[in-house]
Amino acid sequence: MVAPQGLGGLDRRVAGCRACPRLVAWREEVARTRRAAFADWTYWGRPVPGFGPSDARLLIVGLAPAAHGGNRTGRMFTGDRSGDVLYRALYEVGLASQPTSVSADDGLQLYGVRVTAPVHCAPPANKPTPKERDTCRSWLVQELRLLRPSLRAAVVLGAFGWQAALPAFAAAGWTVPRPRPVFGHGSHVSLAGAETDGEALELFGCFHVSQRNTFTGRLTPDMLSAVLRTAADAAGLPDR
Repeated sequence: MVAPQGLGGLDRRVAGCRACPRLVAWREEVARTRRAAFADWTYWGRPVPGFGPSDARLLIVGLAPAAHGGNRTGRMFTGDRSGDVLYRALYEVGLASQPTSVSADDGLQLYGVRVTAPVHCAPPANKPTPKERDTCRSWLVQELRLLRPSLRAAVVLGAFGWQAALPAFAAAGWTVPRPRPVFGHGSHVSLAGAETDGEALELFGCFHVSQRNTFTGRLTPDMLSAVLRTAADAAGLPDR
């Protein structure tokens, strides 16, 4: 099933989801209590939909919104240090209009790229349960089906996102090899398209842009940019 009213309609439905009691309670509690540094903010406090154009050729799949990032601003990877790293890299590769992402009305535009996650609510300790991941999967499947006409490549950030995304890609019509591809930084696998359209999806793995990875040097800016450039080339995005 494809969502009515296209991607915009899907995003509105995602933002109204209350399917997971633990996540609903957590995201709303965080929005009420707030962090001292953001005491003057009115938190979004709802599921965070994907961000980017409806004809994106490249999809970036994260894990879940941060409690005081996307859960505060209402936009994926916006207002936290992980987003600072990701959007700066997208800007340097020529896929974003500016290197920062601080609020939903800051004017940021993405060029041929959409950013999403397999879990749309901020989870306690940044750890969704397997049940929460599986409950949220239908949103990602619908998003993939809507993006399918234009989508040619995807970058998945981290092992959790990789494990969550593979079944969604399969449900959306691409063929995932068996045994399932193993996650690794720089890993690459082609997912064959359905016979009806024949368009393959080039799938790339990348370490997550978490503070743990970026602060320790496990993921450097050059490593992230290299994966994004390779994926952008595979997606057929023009150089900027």
